[in-house]
Amino acid sequence: MNPTKLPQVMVATARHRGVRDVLGTMIDGIALCANVALVRIWLVTPDEHCPLCRAREDSSTPTRSLHLVASAGTSRTPHTDYTRLDGAFHRFALGERKIGRVASTGEPLLLAGLRGDEEWIADRAWVAREGIRTVAAQPLVFRGDVLGVLALFDRGVLDAAVSIANARAFEEIDVLRARLEEENDYLREEVTAALGIGDFVGESPGLQKVLRQVQLAAPTDASVLITGESGTGKELVARAIHDRSARAGRALIKVNCSAVPDSLFESEFFGHVRGAFTGALKDRPGRFELADRGTLFLDEIGEVPLAMQAKLLRVLQEREFERVGDSRTRKVDVRVIAATNRDLKREVEAGRFRQDLFYRLSVFPVAIPSLRERREDIPPLAMHFAAQSARRLGRPAPRVPQVALGQLTRHDWPGNVRELQNVVERAVILCQGGPLRFHLEPPALNGPSRQPQATMTPSLLTRKDLKRLERESIASALRQADGKVFGPNGAAELLGMKPTTLASRIAALGLRGKKSAD
Repeated sequence: MNPTKLPQVMVATARHRGVRDVLGTMIDGIALCANVALVRIWLVTPDEHCPLCRAREDSSTPTRSLHLVASAGTSRTPHTDYTRLDGAFHRFALGERKIGRVASTGEPLLLAGLRGDEEWIADRAWVAREGIRTVAAQPLVFRGDVLGVLALFDRGVLDAAVSIANARAFEEIDVLRARLEEENDYLREEVTAALGIGDFVGESPGLQKVLRQVQLAAPTDASVLITGESGTGKELVARAIHDRSARAGRALIKVNCSAVPDSLFESEFFGHVRGAFTGALKDRPGRFELADRGTLFLDEIGEVPLAMQAKLLRVLQEREFERVGDSRTRKVDVRVIAATNRDLKREVEAGRFRQDLFYRLSVFPVAIPSLRERREDIPPLAMHFAAQSARRLGRPAPRVPQVALGQLTRHDWPGNVRELQNVVERAVILCQGGPLRFHLEPPALNGPSRQPQATMTPSLLTRKDLKRLERESIASALRQADGKVFGPNGAAELLGMKPTTLASRIAALGLRGKKSAD
């Protein structure tokens, strides 16, 4: 294996979430290296957790064994499928044969210069047929525990120096795998804590209705359209639906449609081949391809231009597409969850959104109420965010006076839950161990009764007009925030937008901003 290939493997793994997907992507990259015949990963797991081993009903097997979870390679024999996991070497008991001994001892293995007739070889015909000259196996160790074994079957003769490089590469792979696994856990906790699975924050009828809709929609493959004002938690609801679905083990791929330039939508969705357009230096898969057998979350779906809406409708109906510049038709199995803060029915009436696409996306609509429509949830949300912020800052949970909770409840929260979270976190930072105090703008300045400036514009705006208004609004917010995008009093908070979304729009519009104050 050439260690210089490792960064390419790591980049590919960053597109995935599920641990088994990550491992599969890693070995796919290693299998492309010169002379590699076969590469496999076994993980130590209880036998009862393995569907293949449960089906065998062999009660004499140990409780924990090595189970094959990823396999890839290039065979000299046509039609050989090295991705299968259910073959004769699917399972090894700890200490059994050389793979099992690597797991039980934690010591790597290098057997170079094989003749093919060694007694320990289980399938000599296969070794001869594939021309295997080297077998290398590396334990995957994390925090002192052997989690599994990565084995490489190579047609070349690897020396000790290459083996050491392999060992270091395997260690980096395992650290990355562990980091992605922890990131998965963090994302699940984020959904659980903030909006969605297992422990909703709030008991209002509106929130309980959203929970029931999540529970109904998740087990199906129906397209879901999530509507609600900015900051209500549309992305968290999408994650909640994905995590409770049969696709939870696959990737949830996100596309912020408002951050994609019109000319790049097709490439972003469907990918492109090398030379398809200026700057296309290599083949690149699109978001639909990355989300195959998983879920694709299209945020701000109302921003997709009309010309692209027809192509989006086709892939939803036919489950097939072509990369830009390619004639090959590719099949895809993707569940789509879309979100918007626009009234898409009015967009349809105005001719800015296709009616057939609207009906295709809104098979199961989920409407998230604004925070001012569920004021009874504000006190428990504030207490939750205060405890969460204090924990993150390493401080004891602050006291929230009842008068302060009443102040929060009376506020209209145009930025919804996101604004409330930012206000509470700022108060936790400033409280210095005392009770929380909140400094809010008077309701007359930001309540729903205030007519937004946009109502003074003509009822029908061209896309050019909308872009101009967006640019002016963002530029004004940047001036007020002294160029600061992220954090308290930043432009993102003033506009009620996600900081990452605003940063993407600033780049797309050619504006300048900074992440934090100097």
